[in-house]
Amino acid sequence: MTNFQYPKSEKLKSKSEIDSLFNKGKWISSGSVRLIVLKSNADFSNTKVGVSVSKKFFKSAVDRNRLKRLLREYYRHNKSLFVELFGEKASIMLFWVSRNMPDKYQSLEQELNTLLNSKK
Repeated sequence: MTNFQYPKSEKLKSKSEIDSLFNKGKWISSGSVRLIVLKSNADFSNTKVGVSVSKKFFKSAVDRNRLKRLLREYYRHNKSLFVELFGEKASIMLFWVSRNMPDKYQSLEQELNTLLNSKK
């Protein structure tokens, strides 16, 4: 059985970790989704992932939180794909950069699959 957890050890929260990600990371974009990735970060014991949705595009906290929940859900279900593409010790930040809310989870999933498949 696969592990669909998103434990605290996999959450990208530290300001210093996020700063190093933005300073040294590589940006990947496709459609409404953007990733910043820093591969094989020696500071981490495993892959760390964070999510972000712009307050500029989504004024309502309810909408921002929904999108962040969907992005984290996608990561949880496709954790092995992230490890396969970026390695065991990577730091990753997922962004939703469109002004439009996805109709359903499947449309967000399709956007992220397109982005990650272009990376292969």
